[in-house]
Amino acid sequence: MDNNYDLIAIGETTIDAFIRIKDAHVNCNLNKENCEICLAFGAKIPYESVTEVPAVGNAANAAVSTARLGLKSALVANIGKDRNGDLCVDSLKKDKVSTEFISVNIDRDTNYHYILWFEDERTILQKHSDFPYKLPNLGSPKWIYLTSLGEKSMPYHEDIIKYLKNNPEIKLAFQPGIFQIKIGYEKLKDIYKRSEIFFCNIEEAKTILNIENHDEVKDLLEKMHKLGPKIVVLTDGPKGAYAYDGKNYLSMPIYPDSKPPFERTGAGDAFSSTVVAALALGKTLPEALSWGPINSMSVVQDVGAQKGLLTREKLEEYLKNAPEDYKVKKI
Repeated sequence: MDNNYDLIAIGETTIDAFIRIKDAHVNCNLNKENCEICLAFGAKIPYESVTEVPAVGNAANAAVSTARLGLKSALVANIGKDRNGDLCVDSLKKDKVSTEFISVNIDRDTNYHYILWFEDERTILQKHSDFPYKLPNLGSPKWIYLTSLGEKSMPYHEDIIKYLKNNPEIKLAFQPGIFQIKIGYEKLKDIYKRSEIFFCNIEEAKTILNIENHDEVKDLLEKMHKLGPKIVVLTDGPKGAYAYDGKNYLSMPIYPDSKPPFERTGAGDAFSSTVVAALALGKTLPEALSWGPINSMSVVQDVGAQKGLLTREKLEEYLKNAPEDYKVKKI
């Protein structure tokens, strides 16, 4: 076993099948929120194309993103003993992500998602296999990147925190998924308190904190920081991202691009994992925050969550050519 990884991502992996449609429309409320995609009920709906993208999902995206940026990365996830599992493993290997911690389950199917792709947005139809979670011997990586896991993963989280307590030198990045947000802070408080850096969006932060009304960004950052993470990063779509390290409140705009997004899947994963990669490479928090939006901008220019992920050389080229106002600001 090779136990000197820069980063090991723990989560799920899947295949995304993008079904591109045109014969649809979107209904939103007056605030352009709670939007719904509408298709003719009971009709035959033509579609333009189907594109399969293997080895995606929050954790897999993070592993690929960090590998392309030069880190030695691995993925802990489950697949089935099937064609789709083989496709995922082959794809990860092409991106130089270690698959030694991938568990192959004979009696389970590899996760497979259908994505309704309309204009530049997507609606994901998910189905997760009920995998038996078991933490392998990970050795002593520099970073663990923990993200979305299924609804029966609570004992698995307990194994992860026990491992982290026994290896205090390992830094933890936590980007919670739907289930981890849903079960609340109390059941995962040891994960929050152990986190070197934490990522979620503004609305997810309000859910975690049980806040219904609008809160100022600084207040949200401070309240999330009190849950335990050393660094809190909150994303806010086109408004950019905000961070707080216990001393400084920081704001980072999105990276401008001349073309509108082609397809938005993976933008958040690209941002978060790139910030972590920069920190792992010795960058300061402001420097890391300037890396994240570049990969996020790039990934939405292609279909799927990984095709647009950049190498370090290409990312630094974008950074060098950034406009004057692309910089971290104190707020």
